[in-house]
Amino acid sequence: MDSLDMEVLRQARDWVAAGHRAHLLTVAQTWGSAPRQAGALAVLRGDGQLIGSVSGGCVEDDLIDRARRQGLPDRPERITYGITADEAARFGLPCGGTLRLVVEPLHDTTWLDPVLAAIGRHELTLRTVDMQTGACSLAPAGPLDGPDFDGRALRAVYGPRWRLLIIGANQTARALCDIAASLDFHVLVCDPREEYRTGWDAHGATLLTSMPDDAVGEIGTDERTAIVALTHDPKLDDMVLLEALKSPAFYVGALGSEASQARRRERLRLFDLGDEEIARLHGPVGLRIASRTPAEIAVAIAAELIWVRNTLGGAAACAPRLPDAASQRQR
Repeated sequence: MDSLDMEVLRQARDWVAAGHRAHLLTVAQTWGSAPRQAGALAVLRGDGQLIGSVSGGCVEDDLIDRARRQGLPDRPERITYGITADEAARFGLPCGGTLRLVVEPLHDTTWLDPVLAAIGRHELTLRTVDMQTGACSLAPAGPLDGPDFDGRALRAVYGPRWRLLIIGANQTARALCDIAASLDFHVLVCDPREEYRTGWDAHGATLLTSMPDDAVGEIGTDERTAIVALTHDPKLDDMVLLEALKSPAFYVGALGSEASQARRRERLRLFDLGDEEIARLHGPVGLRIASRTPAEIAVAIAAELIWVRNTLGGAAACAPRLPDAASQRQR
């Protein structure tokens, strides 16, 4: 869950506690080129104030208008936008896009504190809402669980932000920090070398000074963590890879050319890593887009992170790369 969704849940709790009428808006299903994915959230106050997003804006405008003119329903209800081409154009949905929302009155918000506490512990929670009664229940969720809607019940997954652990405080790391933060990753940068940490000023990134292999355990690496080694120092990069490739991290990558990656894989085989674990390594790191500069390499890495994150459970790990010579320039 990204920080905007956490803000939605906190604001929903606070508005109801202050005596406001509020509705939670959840994207339950999408077809075609919908602007937001299933699971996206917003909360709408009775006077039309809204936090969060379920579309590009026009759907929110319609819901705000409904809330102000006639009020939203007193029990969970589904609303579908974009069934016809005219409606899609009216609500700013891409061609062929359809968006189904569940609009849920927040009569009882006692479930919000346990969910927010679980997020703080970096745990996932499955919430099931009965569309007839509005009753809900909470249960632990797995990393690949996602939102589901069958018309009778809405199942929504709430959980922690995605995290990115970068090894190496250098120019590429600084550029990647900015991009990853804009994608709402919680970014951590680990570099035990004092000379590299001096003057480090990446805004919003947590700086760790421990050894890279220790950092993998210290941060509680889980299925929503990505780890990228960028130091060009085999002693540090290999050190973190030995731990990262055994961890549940959803993405592990390392900078370096095809030739250096081949040598790295041979070194890793000398330790207790099997072929399946070594095969998890994205190296050369990033999509091959002929990147040369630190900023371009950061873009390539961020693009691959998005690709793998958005296709978890699919064939992302073995999908073909775009052909070019970018990996040769990673040295």
